[in-house]
Amino acid sequence: MAACVGGIIGLGILRTPGEIAKVVSDPWLYVAWWLGGGVFVLLSLLFVGELMSITPKSGGAYSLISRAYGRFPSFVIGWIDWVSYSATMALKAVVAAEYLAILLPTLSPYSTVLALVITSAFAILQLVGTRVSAGIQETASAGIGLVIAMLACALFYGAYTGAGLADITASSGSIAAIGITAYGLVAASIIFTYDGWFVASYFCGEVKSGGRAVVMGSIQGFLVVMALYMLLNIALVFSVPLTSIGGNDLAMAKALELLFGSGAETVLVVAAIFILLAHQNLNYMMTSRVIYALSQDGLGSQKATIVADNGAPIGGVILSWVLVCVLIAIGSFEFLLNLTVSLLLIAYVALVLGVFRLRRSEPNTERPFVAWGYPYTGVICAVGWTAVAILISLGSLSSTLFGLAAIIVAIPVFLMLRKWRHLDGQPVA
Repeated sequence: MAACVGGIIGLGILRTPGEIAKVVSDPWLYVAWWLGGGVFVLLSLLFVGELMSITPKSGGAYSLISRAYGRFPSFVIGWIDWVSYSATMALKAVVAAEYLAILLPTLSPYSTVLALVITSAFAILQLVGTRVSAGIQETASAGIGLVIAMLACALFYGAYTGAGLADITASSGSIAAIGITAYGLVAASIIFTYDGWFVASYFCGEVKSGGRAVVMGSIQGFLVVMALYMLLNIALVFSVPLTSIGGNDLAMAKALELLFGSGAETVLVVAAIFILLAHQNLNYMMTSRVIYALSQDGLGSQKATIVADNGAPIGGVILSWVLVCVLIAIGSFEFLLNLTVSLLLIAYVALVLGVFRLRRSEPNTERPFVAWGYPYTGVICAVGWTAVAILISLGSLSSTLFGLAAIIVAIPVFLMLRKWRHLDGQPVA
């Protein structure tokens, strides 16, 4: 639950409302979009949960896809996953340093050094042991949930004392001029704000109570996030006109400023720093397990398979830390993040189709959690994720082309690894 809550809630919920409000200015329609996006992602979790429950191996998308498709697809997704999460950590460490500099301007000249210190501190915490990192995540996720709930309460209070329903109603009515493509991007933006729904699969092999517990914890965690998102967005539409925040990069900060005056955005800066720091902990937990799983199967460095007596994947943590520090130093993480978007969306489609595939290839395998609504929900999810992938690809054609180039380059690399390490192409149990 802690991994799911902490993995989903990020800066997206603080800024995505501004992007959505550019297209959807009617309060009730705006809330309906958020509800629909949450239901779709929940359906994906209820369906892919079957694959998670029968894959008792840490590693996230890599382990799930290797179970269903074999080594090469999982090799591509695994390495992309590791690099993209490392790039995410580098970016979030830099942004956290920049936000700290807003609160303490004297730190501004040292933002790169501060980012390196932040990420190094969380890497060291990982080496202390899995109980410590898990405890940090539980506390951080509870704190993140509390932050979102407090923001919602502040907006409701502002609505009660300031902006009323008349202002909100008057702000609607510009929807007819918006094209179908814009609505598609609205759907994609909301779904991405709910992204992180299968984060618990990165720790499947370490949950003693089994695969069903992983899935049930994920479902419970997602429902908590969905409730918080709905509460926050309902508070938003009741507090300020949506047109007043449309296109704003930090919509929640703008809403607080409108309600309580200048200086209120400082609250959002503090909240953002807390979320960014919490993500450093979770992302280290995830990246270290991806490279560990890859290396265990002969597709990475054997050094990444070193595990301490306290359960910490030392090799994976150190290798991830090195990559994050390099990316912070050279500042190339934004390109890597754009590169991986289309490939990760392909992975989501593959996860859904993987349930169908294993139903045919492993009909007698015990399934601690059975896909809800099979096969109809699977068809809905596959079509939905494919549509989102197409929309994102059309919006960022260069990233899509680079993603395809990465797959092409991966082919000879995989063939060499398979030859050197005598690997077959079968699914990895």
